[in-house]
Amino acid sequence: MSKARVFIVDDHPLVREGLGARIAAQRDMEVCGEAVEAEAALAQVDAAKPDLVIVDLSLRESNGLSLIKKLMQRDAHPKILVLSAHDESVFAERALRAGAQGYVNKQEAQGKVLDAIRAVLRGELYVSSDVAQRLLGRAVGDRRTGGGVESLSNRELEIFELIGRGNGTRAIAEQLHLSVHTIETHRENIRVKLGLRNGTELLRHAVQWVLEGR
Repeated sequence: MSKARVFIVDDHPLVREGLGARIAAQRDMEVCGEAVEAEAALAQVDAAKPDLVIVDLSLRESNGLSLIKKLMQRDAHPKILVLSAHDESVFAERALRAGAQGYVNKQEAQGKVLDAIRAVLRGELYVSSDVAQRLLGRAVGDRRTGGGVESLSNRELEIFELIGRGNGTRAIAEQLHLSVHTIETHRENIRVKLGLRNGTELLRHAVQWVLEGR
């Protein structure tokens, strides 16, 4: 029987080791490669030819959502499963919109990740029941789940997290290859969307959000 080829993108060695061991123990799948950040993953995926790529959203000097979008732009793109510690209420729908077919929170991964891999390989969508209910609610016009951090765009959310990790405007601009003015504009938009009075409140809110594990 041909084994499904799985590529892992995660910057935590213990996660890659543990996940790789679980996959290797299965008769129907194997690990065909690993990477710790987006550029390395993009450079290796073509040669590895995976059927599925498992992506964490927090990577070294890169963003998992951006990696998903870049993978989806390829002619023969693999299926994508997100395995992340990020709050699924904020990030799961963003990952799906970017092109992922599944989302598993790392806190629940031990008993579900293999089921999620197999479901996505079969062409199914794999999310928690809460996310599925939210998606269904949006499909029938229920808008009650919006607001707060969920109202931020992907770029705003990326900047919000960088603020919470102690980065100043210029440092964020350099890291994202954007102008200082652009970052300042995003900061102001974030402040307004979150109903915060000033930059100090924005910083405090961002730091608290990061410390609480998003």
